[in-house]
Amino acid sequence: GRKMAESGKGRAGAAAAGKALTAEQVVARFNRLRQEQRGLASKAAELELELNEHSLVIETLREVDPTRKCYRMVGGILVERTVKEVLPALENNKEQISKIIETLNQQLQAKGRELNEFREKHNIRLVGEEDPKQAPKEGAEGAKGGSAGVLVS
Repeated sequence: GRKMAESGKGRAGAAAAGKALTAEQVVARFNRLRQEQRGLASKAAELELELNEHSLVIETLREVDPTRKCYRMVGGILVERTVKEVLPALENNKEQISKIIETLNQQLQAKGRELNEFREKHNIRLVGEEDPKQAPKEGAEGAKGGSAGVLVS
């Protein structure tokens, strides 16, 4: 019974310490984190373009007669409106997009921190990157780390 209890305890302890991860699991998790980071960055970039487009249209519409006809795409259908009807909606959209970009940027920073912590914890090096632990001649410090290090392309 003692062996069973130890292995159960060991598993929970190892999972909590993160030591139970194999090199493959470490690489998979690292790549997933990188993928999530790229996804956030790409969504933020996409919204930045949309924000710039909104700004351009808003600036243009502010210069024209508010009663002038304009067309706006609503759910894939082109509808006829006046400038004075469309302008407030565009300004509201622009504000919403700005808020989403702000949130995405915060998530991106958090994901970057998570990625760096995971990298340091598991001694992950990218291909072509020098191992910081092998740079100093005193290799004792590097050997004490206990983690062999994982190379990720």
